[in-house]
Amino acid sequence: MKTVTEIARRFNVSADTIRHYTKLGLLSPERDTANGYRRFGIQQERRLRFLLSAKRLGFSLKDIREILDMAASGDTPCPIVRKLIGRRLEAIREEMRDAQKLMARMESASSDWRDLPDRAPSGESICHLIETWDSANSFGDHANSTED
Repeated sequence: MKTVTEIARRFNVSADTIRHYTKLGLLSPERDTANGYRRFGIQQERRLRFLLSAKRLGFSLKDIREILDMAASGDTPCPIVRKLIGRRLEAIREEMRDAQKLMARMESASSDWRDLPDRAPSGESICHLIETWDSANSFGDHANSTED
């Protein structure tokens, strides 16, 4: 049986991570009656290994709890796992498309600004690079929007 620190070292995570997972009920260590320390046995090590693998695959702690609860009730969590990862994949694809669009805008701005001179701010201008780029590349009412 391992202590919080020992299991954290074994799995290359912080002791705070182990405590957090325990507080959320994702791990259920035994208590050492002599000193009150949490002790993690083989089953908890397997559970932590599963939890960390699921995290590396992009599952949220909420998703992992749902998977663990299904497994604990004797039901196969595999259909839900497939559905959850499918949703996450689509979200990641959308984030990647957005990141690629942002990268293209940034590359365009960087190229446009390469040979432009620096200018001091004025009462009408904060940074002419951004303002000039925005005027040339605005789309729709975005230039008048105050939303973040």
